[in-house]
Amino acid sequence: MMQYWLMKSEPDELSIADALAAPGQTVAWVGVRNYQARNFMRDQMRPGDGVLFYHSSCPAPGIAGLARVASHAYPDPTQFDPASKYYDAKASRAEPRWSLVDIEALQQTRLLALGELRTVPALAEMRILARGNRLSITPVTPAEWRCITGLLGLPA
Repeated sequence: MMQYWLMKSEPDELSIADALAAPGQTVAWVGVRNYQARNFMRDQMRPGDGVLFYHSSCPAPGIAGLARVASHAYPDPTQFDPASKYYDAKASRAEPRWSLVDIEALQQTRLLALGELRTVPALAEMRILARGNRLSITPVTPAEWRCITGLLGLPA
């Protein structure tokens, strides 16, 4: 069964425009260093799952595009690279600690700002709106997906 996800990225590191410009419109979702978010990628995400591409830590945070999961999880190579800001000295190739998935960007949308999301009663329980939520990857229910794609004027 298809699942849906919201994946946060800082646009100065990777924007939806960057992902759309990548070869095959596909990027590796590197740098996730939260165990729960890693577990979502490793244990639950499957190729074809829908993704809300969310710009975070910027002047106008919000949903900026749509994507889909393009691969099963595999070890994040940045954990092994001492020159990477995502390096993890406790990780080894024999026992990697961090995973990633590839994401295929599908389209940039109008920015569906965080403030606008908060005004929609049907999204009141959405995890991105929960007080104190800091996860970079969160599940999205099918009803939330339909609501958001509807707000964007797109087919569910």
